[in-house]
Amino acid sequence: MSPAGHWPQLRAAVEAGADAVYFGLHHFSARAKVGFALPELPEALAALHERGVRGYVTFNTLVFEHELDEAARTIAAVAEAGADALIVQDAAVLRLARSIAPSLELHASTQMSITDSAGVRFARSLGVERVTLARELSLAEVRRIIDETGCDIEIFVHGALCVAYSGQCFSSEAWGGRSANRGQCAQACRLPYELTVDGRVHPLGDARYLLSPGDLYALEQVPEIVAAGVAALKIEGRYKDAGYVAIATDAYRRAVDRAAAATPPDPDEQTQDRRRLEQIYSRGLGAHFLAGTDHQRVVVGRAPRHRGVLLGRVTRVAESAVWVAVDGARPAPGDGVVFDSASWRSPEEVEEGGRVFEVLPALDETLELRFANGAIDFTRIRPADRLWRTHDPAVERAARRFLDPPAPVAKIPVDVHAEARAGEPLRSVWRLAGSRPLEIIVESDAPVQPAANRALNDASLREQFERLGATPFTLRSVRLETAGPVFVAASALNRIRREAAGKLQTALRRPPSISVRPADVEPETPLEDAAPGEPRIHLLVRNGAQLDAALDPAMAAIPASITLDYLDLYGLRPSVERVKAAGLPVRVATPRVLKPGESRIVDFLLSLDCPMLVRAAGMLERLRESPHALTGDFSLNAANTRSARIYLTRGLARLTPTHDLNAAQVAALARGIGGSRIEAVVYQHLPVFHTEHCVFCRFLSSGTSYRDCGRPCEKHTVALADRDGRAHPVVADVGCRNTVFGAEAQHAARHLDAWLGVGIRDFRLEFVHETEEQLRAVALRFARTLRGEITAAALGAEWARVAPGGVTEGSLFVPKDYLTLPVLQ
Repeated sequence: MSPAGHWPQLRAAVEAGADAVYFGLHHFSARAKVGFALPELPEALAALHERGVRGYVTFNTLVFEHELDEAARTIAAVAEAGADALIVQDAAVLRLARSIAPSLELHASTQMSITDSAGVRFARSLGVERVTLARELSLAEVRRIIDETGCDIEIFVHGALCVAYSGQCFSSEAWGGRSANRGQCAQACRLPYELTVDGRVHPLGDARYLLSPGDLYALEQVPEIVAAGVAALKIEGRYKDAGYVAIATDAYRRAVDRAAAATPPDPDEQTQDRRRLEQIYSRGLGAHFLAGTDHQRVVVGRAPRHRGVLLGRVTRVAESAVWVAVDGARPAPGDGVVFDSASWRSPEEVEEGGRVFEVLPALDETLELRFANGAIDFTRIRPADRLWRTHDPAVERAARRFLDPPAPVAKIPVDVHAEARAGEPLRSVWRLAGSRPLEIIVESDAPVQPAANRALNDASLREQFERLGATPFTLRSVRLETAGPVFVAASALNRIRREAAGKLQTALRRPPSISVRPADVEPETPLEDAAPGEPRIHLLVRNGAQLDAALDPAMAAIPASITLDYLDLYGLRPSVERVKAAGLPVRVATPRVLKPGESRIVDFLLSLDCPMLVRAAGMLERLRESPHALTGDFSLNAANTRSARIYLTRGLARLTPTHDLNAAQVAALARGIGGSRIEAVVYQHLPVFHTEHCVFCRFLSSGTSYRDCGRPCEKHTVALADRDGRAHPVVADVGCRNTVFGAEAQHAARHLDAWLGVGIRDFRLEFVHETEEQLRAVALRFARTLRGEITAAALGAEWARVAPGGVTEGSLFVPKDYLTLPVLQ
């Protein structure tokens, strides 16, 4: 399954052998900078279908309330254009699509953050037929999900990795107002950071891009993936060029065909394919989580850019030449290269690089590289610098055969069964297998004659039928049934072949028959809303010291509940009992991610016998019969009234909206579902990255996972300092996953009156690294504001004085143009 940003990539994917191509439109797509215009969609799908390739349209963003009508119309148009499937993130879109086009196949995007069987069951309950799992799962975990659900499962096998779980990254939204869940990722993970440990800078060497993972490469795991029953192998790269799509698709096409035929991989071919894939685009290739957790390998951190193939290291530099000790691949004239000086140069500096003009062997077995005059500043190159080949003309030539070829490169296998009996027309059945199975029948005009000498046989029939020329078909097998020796003229067989090829192409081009209902978004029955009562304050704490502060007598009567979000599972039980003993309602926060094999976490949380703050759809699916009150957290990504209703009708008492909504949209959501159904976060350090990659393990141990890391997360406080000097705290959770929190506390002081005005009465204050004194100061000031002793306008200034790292409006900021939307009136 290959990516396409537009026409060149789509054509390259087809010619290189993709079974399916996925692409977006200019809106509602997680790759907002590329895609097709809606009027282009029928033509794009027809171009795929006539080559036997399926076309999947990405609709994998959260949809805001004012966009629901447009979303419904777009779903109808996509179905009418003949899309084979829609790839979706938003639960509301799944529900709309099932209503508008009941027979349209629906796939759950990796943006839905599905990591376990319960998450798959949740998606299937909304009409999903295929689930794209998170990229952080191992193949063993993928196999277990397939075995437990029987669902079509799709996994990524190649391309860029996000450091955060897809759908769980709010860095772009928090720091630039560009939501990754809306296709506008600003790639803050590809920037350099400093690591501070217990308040001191920790030396990183050349690993300054410590949130920038290498690229996924699973070519060598393809036989295991096929054997596991994975339905689709997905190549990432809708922002990549056609050459990348061609090289990647071709490599995985051949690997899948070998695996399906139980043919052992060719080591030489595999080596060449890896080198081509490294060359065409990579930040360093590895199987990463698919092969099991190894935090030392996921992030190398030297650079966030395309590196290509490592050629070797510089041994000597002169005024006009460089000598290199070659390691593996050898440079050649015409190669594009770059000198990697990450060990001593500032990350912001431009690297030296250019095109090799001449390669000369030296006596010490190194190679002397010469460049065109003025192409390289040799004073900026030092011995020990790495040399990468970023462009190889030979790989470009390999890709070119798939780019606008004069005749189809990828052919669709055809199987023919013919029946020839004297006195009757020859009857031939032509069958296509693959992603768009098809069968047509063609008969001869004249009856078959008894053979006088040259009788028709399998070989002579194949000789005529395999001449498919510039058509997109290739004859795979032919079988002839006769009732004695018969003769058919070659001209009659040629006519049958031409007619069959034409009929197959016509049938392929015909779009799937999908019934489409009116695309009007019908209003839903209002949810029952409780009468507004007194405002309630909910405190979320992450350690025992913060809990001490929350239970301090000075805080008497402030918390309506206390939520425990601890790293240590077994520290939870005594803390739960402490809160209960204090006469306060207590909740525990579930992890945002649960993987196969982590049921012990669920079992332990259930044993605490208390309400929960639910952070994953799979967890909600597990807890549907819970006798305790459940509150859905921001990570469920409820962005509109319809998605909110889906979650609320599955057992939630209240819901915290996604952080992709600004303050005005939160108010509008409250009006749509009732203010009593909203629990709004008014103070927090926004959880900007939630990642499987453990910074503690990578930089504070030599271990590969929680099994051998020594658990430095329990001994040290860690933060990531950005280029502006802001220190973003990093906290591990019970699954040993890391969350990077924003340095500044995001607050809603200026929007408090508006939220109270729409009936919101439940407000949460969340703490990360606040001291006991800071926690009390934040909570007491908010309580005084609710009592009318401090104005909401003054609250922001008060919090700015006590919050570690200062404060920001962050994702709650309301642009002026939002205030003009009818839904916000």
